[in-house]
Amino acid sequence: MTRPHEEARARVVAAARDLVGVRFRAQGRDPAWGLDCVGLVAVALLRAGADVALPCDYASARGRMPPVTLPAGWRACAGDVAGDVLLCRVSAAQLHLAIRSVDGIVHADAQARRVVARPGAVPWPIERAWRWMPDDRAKGD
Repeated sequence: MTRPHEEARARVVAAARDLVGVRFRAQGRDPAWGLDCVGLVAVALLRAGADVALPCDYASARGRMPPVTLPAGWRACAGDVAGDVLLCRVSAAQLHLAIRSVDGIVHADAQARRVVARPGAVPWPIERAWRWMPDDRAKGD
């Protein structure tokens, strides 16, 4: 029997995989028009049932991450479990979000111009990671 937080993370991965093939669009928040990395993560989390506030008008190319206050049900983690949200350092000046899957990551690939499932190891250093833990009993996980 799976625990609620495991089911929640499985829903995140399934929602992200459902978005594979959606075209890339900078600042994109609607799969009908296109998604960027923030849009992909936000839409996948919303579809999985997480409470998400969408950031507006940001510039990930600056390579800086403002202080993060995690909402209830979220915690910092190592980013090693399917469903984790990863903040990766693509270059000195660029950060990128992805969702860890069982066999790799799902992310909005600007070069491929679409959302892709990339198997294997994460190709960039992970700066931070967060895990959705909607059930209070999951704190010991």
